[in-house]
Amino acid sequence: MKQWLETRLVLDALAARRSHGARAALATVVRVNGSAYRHEGAKLLVVEDGHTVGNVSGGCLEADVREVALRVMATGCAEQRAYCGGADEISAWDLGVGCDGEVEILIEPVTTMRTPERDAIASEIPFVTVTRLGAPNVEGEAPRAVLANGTMHGTLGDATLDALVRTHGDKWAERGESRLVGVAGVTLFVDVMLPPPRLVVVSAGEDARVLARLASDVGFRVVTVDRRPGLLLQDRFPAAVRLLESDAARLNEQLKLDETGFAVIMTHDFADDAAYLEALLQTRVGYIGMLGPRQRTERILTRLGVADAEDLARIYGPVGLDIGTDGAEQVALAVVAEMLAVKSGRQPQSLRDRRAPIHVARA
Repeated sequence: MKQWLETRLVLDALAARRSHGARAALATVVRVNGSAYRHEGAKLLVVEDGHTVGNVSGGCLEADVREVALRVMATGCAEQRAYCGGADEISAWDLGVGCDGEVEILIEPVTTMRTPERDAIASEIPFVTVTRLGAPNVEGEAPRAVLANGTMHGTLGDATLDALVRTHGDKWAERGESRLVGVAGVTLFVDVMLPPPRLVVVSAGEDARVLARLASDVGFRVVTVDRRPGLLLQDRFPAAVRLLESDAARLNEQLKLDETGFAVIMTHDFADDAAYLEALLQTRVGYIGMLGPRQRTERILTRLGVADAEDLARIYGPVGLDIGTDGAEQVALAVVAEMLAVKSGRQPQSLRDRRAPIHVARA
């Protein structure tokens, strides 16, 4: 989910720099084995003036990757670097590698605008970018093909490989994870990009602004809904947050929400909260958070006559994890943490008490 937001920021920054003729290199995590801060698909853009966007670790690899990126810009040839935080303790100590895992990173010069990927993100449609690693006699960017909406852009430099992307690209996307794929002695990096869940924040009030900002920062596609146009001012919200003037009666025809979506109702008005909840219950949205005390939510449910077990199961009221909160910032943190736990299918607990690995094993 984080990769979508990060990739958009990286590619937008790349296009802006390239439009002024600046040289740049892009580092992409292509393989992770064991524990690592970032997953496959994480990206770091390095511009020749030293400007960077994104990250490929928690900060322990960036300095070395930046040096390699500057060299890649000078030579015009891509490089792959492997970093190990466990087996080679001396190297790990020198680099300050903080996780006990292996990370492999492709660092390549970038000479294009990566327009097909930017267009897919702007249209909020899934896409797959397939990069051929270690292609012989290739300078500049690695051979790459992008499959979006059934249309393929670019080439891997081999007709058989291109046909493979057309045939299997959608199947790779269905798995929902970026990874290396070996085909006939050729290694491909399949970078799967799926639009993250949509979050509807029902209110443009002061505390709702905080939730919209934090949720957008962690990767949700945020829509702020309010029937008061005077609060729906873009300078009050991050640029990535969509603003929608709507009352409860028009909400469902303006937003198409499915079971992957999230909504948080926080208007502080009893009648408005009840009306918006009634509208959202008519959708398939899987998570409906209700700000306020439990008794208030129960009064709203009684007023609406909500008794269906499936409807009650998707209502989270009071919304948020029980972490002890005071103020809009802490409430927003509790709400976002709960939504992430629901999305991941995890029961919130301290990582100290978790016996399973904190990073999901990749097949």
